[in-house]
Amino acid sequence: MQLRVDKLGVIIAALAAYGALLAPFATFRANRIVAGEARSISEALPPAWAAIILFLIITTAGIAILKTPSRLRLGTAFAMIAALALGIGAAAAHLTPPENTYARVSPASGFWILLFALGLLAADALTRLRPSPLVRVLFLSAVLGFIAAVLTSGTWDGLSLLKEYASRADTFWAEAGKHLMLALGSLAAATAVGIPLGVLCHRVARLRDGLLGVLNAIQTIPSIALFGILIAPLGWIAIHVPGAAAIGIRGIGTAPAFVALFLYSLLPVVANTVVGLAGVPREANDAARGIGMTDFQRLIGIEFPLAFPVILTGIRIVLVQNIGLATIAALIGGGGFGVFVFQGVGQTAMDLVLLGAVPTVLLAFTAAIVLDALIETVTPNRNRVQSA
Repeated sequence: MQLRVDKLGVIIAALAAYGALLAPFATFRANRIVAGEARSISEALPPAWAAIILFLIITTAGIAILKTPSRLRLGTAFAMIAALALGIGAAAAHLTPPENTYARVSPASGFWILLFALGLLAADALTRLRPSPLVRVLFLSAVLGFIAAVLTSGTWDGLSLLKEYASRADTFWAEAGKHLMLALGSLAAATAVGIPLGVLCHRVARLRDGLLGVLNAIQTIPSIALFGILIAPLGWIAIHVPGAAAIGIRGIGTAPAFVALFLYSLLPVVANTVVGLAGVPREANDAARGIGMTDFQRLIGIEFPLAFPVILTGIRIVLVQNIGLATIAALIGGGGFGVFVFQGVGQTAMDLVLLGAVPTVLLAFTAAIVLDALIETVTPNRNRVQSA
């Protein structure tokens, strides 16, 4: 049988080889603020662990290079990711001196390069397999379950990231709540306002261009600049409107962050509502009129259900966008995971930066997969064929 080479697999194997052989696997620091010392796989891990990891990397590279079955590639990628996750925990335990509470061990560039290569292999396999929405959500649940199991087992307790978390556990969950409130609250407000505006723009053509133009202009304003613009008017409201300050409206803090995210969210919701309603087949409306349905009945019973997948796509864009943008809210006292990001930048503490960045990425990734699966589920088969 002739062996065939997979072009993407060659790139994945090259990345894996570089990450395993040339880049450091872990970084050791005697304390939180000193410069780190790079450690290769053979230096960071006990001999048995190092041999297992290197053997699995070589095996994975071979499977990636050759045109192997997609299920084998997917299973290998997930198995190797699990081995890396357990391996970095073993590296922390191996490098940290006994009874030493000051030493810090962090994943280095080689670990992240290997993780990226394996993620690329898994994504390629999933694309080829084209799993159903339910299967994709089950895969996501399995990954999140594995992460939760590793975290609760104590395998990663020796990592600097978890040590940063341990000293800030209460603050972490408080900021997590603020981050979710900003992202989900602004999404809910934009959906409640944006969908009726989209319906109005669809019905009144003269209003459409002007409103979408204004929303497009808002979208071009950098986030930090928009936060700054909102400080003056919200501060004025807090001073001159009775009761405004009591409910949290002020120039800095959560209020300007919430308003900015709300304004950024309007364009995708309004535009997708307009596009979705415009895409409703004329025959469906004609048939509804023929049986005596009113305009409101047609909107609720015919147009909105057919436009819903497109509207949901706009909501998906907004949610993923807001989860990321909510990080910037920390610059004006809005809280969220950005608190740890900017504290880490100020202290030159990369693990503190990761304490804010990793949950943000994980939330955005989870939201994207779940909403993509939901969109595909509610999209009629005819539309799926047209979009394929």
